Amino acid sequence: MQKVLYILGQLNDADVEWLSDEGERRKYVQGAHLIEQGVANDDLFIVLQGFVSVVVDGLGELHVLGSGEILGEMSLVDSRPPSATVIAQGDVYVLSLSFTTLRRQVETDHGFGMRFYRALATFLSQRLRNERTPDFNREIGLLADQEQDGELDAYVLDNLQVAGARFDRLLKKMMSGSVDG
Repeated sequence: MQKVLYILGQLNDADVEWLSDEGERRKYVQGAHLIEQGVANDDLFIVLQGFVSVVVDGLGELHVLGSGEILGEMSLVDSRPPSATVIAQGDVYVLSLSFTTLRRQVETDHGFGMRFYRALATFLSQRLRNERTPDFNREIGLLADQEQDGELDAYVLDNLQVAGARFDRLLKKMMSGSVDG
């Protein structure tokens, strides 16, 4: 659930309210593809409930992700087709937000844009740090006790409780309706 904590911890309450107002709750059933590797994706997804598999052609399943994960952020940032397929494992509910809507909000609300992209950059930076190999760490002279895998950014840690409460409110609001997209 780290992704949603990065994002919601750096957004403010009004930003989160905007996400829930502009986003659409969607339900995907077992085996449905939320994202297709190599096929343009136009939506950012926040997994509200359920699990998805992240599958890469030729490599198989890399990850199983659940509630609180964000999907599609790489295509939002660089406009390239997805590098993996995301498949529902059972019923999955997501908050879906179109890239067009997100980009319009970034252009009209610069504070939101700054907070949103800072959160994405922080998360992607942390992911890159966590993906480094021990050999790479030795190459750059990083000692084992200098940084722990999975360690959260200090700013994120300071906002962890707030981010968790925001996600709980978002989840309750999005899951209380009976209309599925």
